[in-house]
Amino acid sequence: MDDHSDALIDDYLDFLSIEKNASPRTKRNYTQALIDFSNWNEKSFSSWQDCTSEQFREYLHHLHLEGLAASTIRLRFSALRSFYQYLVLRRGLAKNPVSEVMLPKAKRKLPVVLSVTQMQELLDMPYKVEQPKQAKPWVKHRDAAIMELFYSSGLRLAELVSLNVEDLDSDSGTLRVVGKGSKERLLPIGSYAMKAIQHYRQDAQIHSGPLFLNKSGTRLSTRSVGKLLEKYLQQSTIPFHVTPHKLRHSFATHMLDHGADLRSVQELLGHASLSTTQIYTHVTKQRMQDTYRSAHPRAK
Repeated sequence: MDDHSDALIDDYLDFLSIEKNASPRTKRNYTQALIDFSNWNEKSFSSWQDCTSEQFREYLHHLHLEGLAASTIRLRFSALRSFYQYLVLRRGLAKNPVSEVMLPKAKRKLPVVLSVTQMQELLDMPYKVEQPKQAKPWVKHRDAAIMELFYSSGLRLAELVSLNVEDLDSDSGTLRVVGKGSKERLLPIGSYAMKAIQHYRQDAQIHSGPLFLNKSGTRLSTRSVGKLLEKYLQQSTIPFHVTPHKLRHSFATHMLDHGADLRSVQELLGHASLSTTQIYTHVTKQRMQDTYRSAHPRAK
């Protein structure tokens, strides 16, 4: 690359930091993607403004021959497309040559979910694991309420920690949740989750403000929820890592397994698009096929 091209990338990275609030990881990945392309195209590279759609199609073909995964290819071209959008927006480039390149569809990974038995084991753990001596006596009830609520209502982690007591309607057994894009939704709460929350609130004397507290009496952080889940996992027989989001996956999959319709699950999860929810139908089909193959005497 010539000096002018280096300067363009530097300006672009400043743009990502200041105006897009991009993370250091994103900046690092995007920079590497730009360098990889320019190194491949070194012999015919004159400037970024002179690159053509045909060159990017040839680069795409090269990446295919290299055996790169569709997701990796899409990540590289995402960086290139974003860079050229910047050149069009701020540097007067007439058009984005990358936008005309057809990319391979990324294969969606099926979410990892717990079985109903594994979920039950995890929900029981707060009452089986001995708490530290310095822990508040209500901690086990709080932790049980957190996991019951994850599984009962399919909340995102950020949604759960931002809950206030006022969001809870004990009479109707519902919960007001503010999700992505500040969109509100009203969720039902299962009887087990409701009893766990009531037990925790009674023991911790919580009447208003944040629903889930830390030992200092302030709102529990997302990091703390991840750590408490990890603590119980280490004491369980569950053989894989489980995040709060996997509890959300488990909620959705178990709902569909037991006959819930896709639209209802979409509303419960707060998905803007039904296509986002449809990934769980693939999980239930895969589970059905696995069960059939393991149980039917003439399936193999």
